[in-house]
Amino acid sequence: MNNVIVVGSGAGGAAVARELAFYGINVTLLEKGRSIQTENAHQCYDNLDVGVELLKATCLGGTTLVTAGNAVRSCQEELESRGINLENEYWELERELNIGPLPDTHFGEGTLKIMDAASSLGLSMDKMPKFINPRECIPCGKCSFGCPRNAKWSSLNYLEEAENFGAKIIEDSPVTGIVVTDGQIRGVFCHAKKYVADMVILCAGAVETPRLLGTAGLVAGEHLFVDTFVTVGGVLKDIDFHKEISMNALYNGDGFILAPHYSSLINSRIGKNVTREKDILGIMVKIRDERSGCVTDQQVIKNNTSQDVGLIAEGSSLAGAILTEAEVDPGSFVSTPARGAHPGGTAAIGEVVDKNLETEIDGLFVCDASVFPSAPGAPSVLTILALAKRLAKYIIKI
Repeated sequence: MNNVIVVGSGAGGAAVARELAFYGINVTLLEKGRSIQTENAHQCYDNLDVGVELLKATCLGGTTLVTAGNAVRSCQEELESRGINLENEYWELERELNIGPLPDTHFGEGTLKIMDAASSLGLSMDKMPKFINPRECIPCGKCSFGCPRNAKWSSLNYLEEAENFGAKIIEDSPVTGIVVTDGQIRGVFCHAKKYVADMVILCAGAVETPRLLGTAGLVAGEHLFVDTFVTVGGVLKDIDFHKEISMNALYNGDGFILAPHYSSLINSRIGKNVTREKDILGIMVKIRDERSGCVTDQQVIKNNTSQDVGLIAEGSSLAGAILTEAEVDPGSFVSTPARGAHPGGTAAIGEVVDKNLETEIDGLFVCDASVFPSAPGAPSVLTILALAKRLAKYIIKI
């Protein structure tokens, strides 16, 4: 193997590039976006209205720059049922990234009120495992805007290491097509330039990856999920919840999760003239939505099914009960519109790729949330990283 091209610099792309470069493989990573100061990552949001608002960012490091720093094992049992055991990779990552709950010093009054209220209702809401360095983190509520102190792990950490190991990273370079000859990968097109490679790993996300697979003649883009979510919130005077670490606790329901979450949309929906941002307390309701969407060359579509709507209603009702117990004024409750944060499923294992994440084209792999067989309904970064580690081990043995 002489040359490997990785397309995309998010969790999957950065991780697999780092692992392969460490073992001396010649890696070139092509990223559509450009580098940006981490604290300015919110400027790179390029959300899509696909029936729900789909949140994503295009920049070096991708959406990892604007995550909440959550690190949960998602889809583990389902992947095991398909012959993919990630236990060793999870174990490696949890130690490598010092994953775990934050100390009590990093829990604000609003989050503690929500956790106590859930407990009073007989619900177990645990501390969320995070890849945030508490020694560097001063809670400010800006996790999803880009950490101003670089206290949160992002793909930039792995990209720097990949470069140190010899990988070449080229930003502002959108890949437009896949080059295939006689069923064998030969490289990619980027602008008018052709990059020759013995292997290509697509990590461009659940929207762009299936479109690129289509240029190679593969059928992909069906069965899109987005982990649909809403935030339910209301008024609790002077709680200052907007300055807390987002999603610092987790309740696992049947088909949905709940997590403390501030959204400025709550404030605007109640009315900025009557409510201050410091007076809002909220809970995110994230569901395992059905794979009812699709990605084509021209559009992305994802509408909520009746099952999705039912799960959102069930989770929102429970969130309202917790907030009421936490002394939020129930007459002030509002909900954000439905949004999506974790698109995937468009190149699923068993449909477009095999258990080693390889397509029917020899040397063409996929390593992002596109390969998830169903919606995790929970943060997905850790599982993408684990899949990338597993893929790198497989490639090294080829």
